[in-house]
Amino acid sequence: MKELKDTVDGMLSTDYKERFVAEYQQTKIRYEKLKAFCNCVEAAAMAGTEQPKHDCPLELLRTQQKYMGLYLAQLEPVSYTHLRAHETRHD
Repeated sequence: MKELKDTVDGMLSTDYKERFVAEYQQTKIRYEKLKAFCNCVEAAAMAGTEQPKHDCPLELLRTQQKYMGLYLAQLEPVSYTHLRAHETRHD
């Protein structure tokens, strides 16, 4: 999986399609990290072990994750189309 730093060039591009793909990639990275963090918090709670430090209630984090997922679902089809067009252009 890419890291946020790998998407910087796309976000700085003058091509809106490349920026769109980079926005999708950044949101996906953040979503996956948030999901993994929430899963760790829940697993620790179920196991009765120390939870990772977090200042927000888990419910709020899960709500954020939900809406990020919904946003990704809207971005993904268009992002995929732009990404394929970009890859085809560079083949």
